[in-house]
Amino acid sequence: MEESRLNNISFRQFKEGLPASKCLSMDESICLTDIRYEDNSDVFKYPCRIDAYVAVFCLSGHVRISVNLNEFEMTERSMFLCMPGNILKASRMDDTPLEKLHYICVVLSRDFVHSMRVDVHKMFSEGVSMLENPCMKLTDEEFSIATDYLSLIAKEMSSSLYFRKDGISSLISSLFYLMVGIHTRCSQESDAQILRLSSRNRQIFDQFIKLIVEYHTKYRNVGFYADKLCLTPKYLSKLIKNITGRSAPEWIDAYVILEAKNMLKYSTATIKEIVYGLNFPNQSVFYKFFKARTGMTPSEYRNS
Repeated sequence: MEESRLNNISFRQFKEGLPASKCLSMDESICLTDIRYEDNSDVFKYPCRIDAYVAVFCLSGHVRISVNLNEFEMTERSMFLCMPGNILKASRMDDTPLEKLHYICVVLSRDFVHSMRVDVHKMFSEGVSMLENPCMKLTDEEFSIATDYLSLIAKEMSSSLYFRKDGISSLISSLFYLMVGIHTRCSQESDAQILRLSSRNRQIFDQFIKLIVEYHTKYRNVGFYADKLCLTPKYLSKLIKNITGRSAPEWIDAYVILEAKNMLKYSTATIKEIVYGLNFPNQSVFYKFFKARTGMTPSEYRNS
C-alpha cells in the first residue's frame, strides 16, 4: 500500500524520480523534462516540497495543481511558476484523456538561479502576485516563442558542443526574461495592487515571506521577523497590512496552519509529533491554535 505523505525533496531527488528517457539534465543545476501522463511518472503525484525553482509549460490537456493547499487549473498553452519551499501536488482532470496530457517541466537549482546574470527579483520577488497567480495563460506569440526556446534548450543539452554550459545558461536567461514578461502582463491584467507597491515594499514583503518559509516551524512571533528585517514589529505589521490586506501574524499563522494541515493529511506523524515539530509548548495550545483558525480540531481535520 502506498503511504500518502509530504516529502521534502532536493533537486537531485526530484531528477531521480523522473523517467530517465524523458529527462535532460546538466550537473545538479538544470533539469528539463518532456512528460506525458502515460509515462506513469510520479512527479507531483503526491504532495512534495521541492528545494528548487520550477516552471511548467502545459502543451495540451488539463491539469489541476495544488500549491500550498490552494488549487489552480492549468490548461493548454499555460505556464505555471513555483518558488522553492512551496508545497506542490498535481492531478489530472476527469474530463481530460491521459493521451492528451503533455507538459514540459524546467527545474533550476537555487545555486544556478542565483548565479544567472538576470534580475531574478523581477519575477520571484513579487510575492503577492506570485502567491495568488502562479498559473498564467500564454498568448499565441508567447507560446510560440516559449516552445522555440524549450526546443533549442533541449537540443543544446543533448549536444556535445563546446561551451555548451554557457550557451544553455544564456538560453535559460532568455527564457527567464520571457517568463518575466508573461508574468508582468498577467499581473497588470489581474492584479492592480502590485503595481502600486514601491520596489522597497516589494523587497520587504518578499524577504518577509522567505523568512516565514524558513522559520515558521520555529517562530510565530512578529518580533522575530521584524528583527531579521531590521524593522520594528509595529512598522512591519503596518507595512504588511497595507500591502496585502492581511496582518503579519495572519501570514505567519497561515504558513503554520498550512504545515499542520499537510502533516495531518499527508504524514503518519502523531499529533504529539506534530506539536513538537511545529514548536508548540503542548497539545492543548496547538489544539486551540488550530481550531481557532480552521473551525476543526486536528483530529477532526485528519479524519475529514
